[in-house]
Amino acid sequence: MAKDKYDVVVIGGGPAGYVAAIRAAQLGLDAACIDRWRDGEGQARLGGTCLNVGCIPSKALLESSELYEHTGKHLNSHGVLVGKLELDLAAMMARKDKLVGQLTQGIQGLFKANKVDWLQGSGQLHPDKQVKFTTHDGKESMIAAENVILAAGSVPIELGFAPFDGDYIVDSTGALEFDKVPKRLGVIGAGVIGLELGSVWRRLGSEVVMLEAQDRFLTFCDDQVANESRKMFSKQGLDIRLSARVTEAKVDKRKRSVAVTYEDEQGKHTEHFDKLIVCVGRRPASDDLIAGNVELATEERGLIHVNDHCETTLAGVYAIGDVVRGPMLAHKGSEEGVMVAERIAGMNVSLNYDVIPNVIYTLPEIAWVGASEQDLKAKGIPYAMGVFPFVASGRAKAMDDTSGFVKILAHAETDRILGAHIISPRASELIAECVIAMEFGASSEDLGRTVFAHPTLSEAVHEAALATLGHPLHIPPVGRKAK
Repeated sequence: MAKDKYDVVVIGGGPAGYVAAIRAAQLGLDAACIDRWRDGEGQARLGGTCLNVGCIPSKALLESSELYEHTGKHLNSHGVLVGKLELDLAAMMARKDKLVGQLTQGIQGLFKANKVDWLQGSGQLHPDKQVKFTTHDGKESMIAAENVILAAGSVPIELGFAPFDGDYIVDSTGALEFDKVPKRLGVIGAGVIGLELGSVWRRLGSEVVMLEAQDRFLTFCDDQVANESRKMFSKQGLDIRLSARVTEAKVDKRKRSVAVTYEDEQGKHTEHFDKLIVCVGRRPASDDLIAGNVELATEERGLIHVNDHCETTLAGVYAIGDVVRGPMLAHKGSEEGVMVAERIAGMNVSLNYDVIPNVIYTLPEIAWVGASEQDLKAKGIPYAMGVFPFVASGRAKAMDDTSGFVKILAHAETDRILGAHIISPRASELIAECVIAMEFGASSEDLGRTVFAHPTLSEAVHEAALATLGHPLHIPPVGRKAK
């Protein structure tokens, strides 16, 4: 039951919203979180897209599919012999769903422990910080709030010529629910989501063709990392076609396939797939979030205008996560939620947007933080570069996976670390060392003089830092090369 008034009302129960509500409650504020998410059976669930149909279920399938492929292709080299390898896709999906259920229940428990009111339904901002709350069965009420936090999240972008039908043409959510492995799978968009989903189904047996409109691969990554990763993914079996502009997608239910037409430098082509995943980005889920008579500044693509502290143009109204500028990352939204809750409570805190890690959970994983080499060149910033390949790592050799490298970029004059880029197994974990170092303004020498356990993958970070100084220990010295 909703109260008439709260100190803080959060609209949206994803990683940004539910964290904001919990932190506000921890600080002694009376907080409520309005969330409209319901699962396929109509049950209300917290956690938003990330937990229910995004980050968590996709990582569950990535982990399971990786184990499946590793068992079939690599265990024998370790002297581990198994019998006939079989895939139980239903069991794999059930494990994914169970994991999601456990975590959503966990958030519900955290709300109860922190005394956050969970209001199941939709919320809409009205003038004077009034929030219209509509339950799932249509009952409406107005809630007054001292502070309102908009955290509605995002939704997949749909292409007009390839509308989602939930069967043959699907978004990222549908790609996590296939009941059998597609023989031939098409993916429009070779970005983060497309690569992760394409990797899952390739490992499980699909022939995967990825159609990317841009002429460069992973344009948001460091060029050296992007070029190396494309070679690796192609070797694994992902058919990545760049400069491929899709113009049409037609479903033929009789043939149970999708005909996809695209154009590239060689002309027009048509490919047929059992399933087509459209992964061309996401847009803010800001439709119906703000009443028409609310004078709140917005930006292009439905983004809500905010300052560095996520304050909107209306006093006492904040916006966080995917509905505001910046990368659509769960951890970015969560930290914005913490910052806003603490500022509402009177704390003078801020968020360092220059040191937010990014990860692509393929195998090998790709992770980065800070500036890329091309960024520094474009800005004319002098830098030194250190690269350490995992082929020289004893732990990587023991794991039978020496793919990739660690690359560290430091200012040529001050030695302060400006960026770190990793492509390797567990890069998502290794990048945290670089994030912490950069948050504290560390130099490459600081990392080089830090003791790392041996043998570990993390030693590659240590060696890359030493390489920026010109004296790595486990590869030939290359000299400090400032640019």
